[in-house]
Amino acid sequence: MTTSRRTLLAAALCTALAAATPWAQAADAPLIIMVGGINKIIYLPAKLTEALGYFKDEGLAVELQSQPAGVDAENQLIAGAVQGVVGFYDHTIDLQSKGKEIEAIAVFCKVPGEVEMVSTKAAPTFKSMADAKGKTLGVTGLGSSTEFLTRYLAARQGVASKDYSLLPVGAGNTFIAAIKQDRIQGGMTTEPTVSQLLKSGDAKVLVDLRTEQGTNAAIGGLYPAASLYVQNAWAASHPEQAGKLARAFARTMAYIHSHTAEQITELVPRDYYGSDKELYVQALKASLPMFTSDAKMPVGGPETVLKVLATYKPQVKGKNIDLSKTYTNAYLTARQP
Repeated sequence: MTTSRRTLLAAALCTALAAATPWAQAADAPLIIMVGGINKIIYLPAKLTEALGYFKDEGLAVELQSQPAGVDAENQLIAGAVQGVVGFYDHTIDLQSKGKEIEAIAVFCKVPGEVEMVSTKAAPTFKSMADAKGKTLGVTGLGSSTEFLTRYLAARQGVASKDYSLLPVGAGNTFIAAIKQDRIQGGMTTEPTVSQLLKSGDAKVLVDLRTEQGTNAAIGGLYPAASLYVQNAWAASHPEQAGKLARAFARTMAYIHSHTAEQITELVPRDYYGSDKELYVQALKASLPMFTSDAKMPVGGPETVLKVLATYKPQVKGKNIDLSKTYTNAYLTARQP
């Protein structure tokens, strides 16, 4: 066989392997993790793990990318463009109902960390989710976790999906603008946007999912949310990398629980808090209780998430969801041989 023919056959084989395994990458290429809004406090463990050097300690090269809507990040994962996503655990259940197997290998938050805000202008006639009828509510994106939760909160108060409108407005400044311009009368967002709106007086808290107490009252149980999830097949074929990622994040969760909001803030990029560092610290203090201490899935959490999604998603309700395939704690303790 000639050298040129060998070269052509080798190239064809590489192409075939890449098609069969979309996440195939060069040995020295970094792992790409897409974050559903990298400056959101609920997803802080991603940047914090990088800043603390825990990825490097595990011998990993990791590139963090930001995508404001979780639904877009999950699409990148399914396409094989990224190896992992920092987003809401509920996507793993939703995707299983569509025939895709995704699993959370490190869980950051026991509760959503989300807040349903109501504009100050609409507040007099919008005092609970029971008043959502006829309103336009903001979500980060259609198909996002903010949509899942918004629909459930409304349904639990007897308001059908047809009785209100959802508008994808993103997060941060675009969410704030939508509130100020009255394009939405309420909407779901996270810190530090919540504290910014409260400080400016443009909105008030309607439903608070930043605490276990508030989440239990609104949803009826813990709702594990922010997490690192990957394709099950990727984790099975890359157990060493999956284990290193999970352990790096577990170290970060322990760090969060042993340091103050002020200490943690010193590690984040300045553009996370801009000119109001004090407000960021305040928002972070309000958020610290929602984080897990060990990156493990909280007991009973997956069942609550399944209950929420099955309430209004016929595709989830009609499927026999295997929760054991949507998360695992195994990589948190796994050690390389």
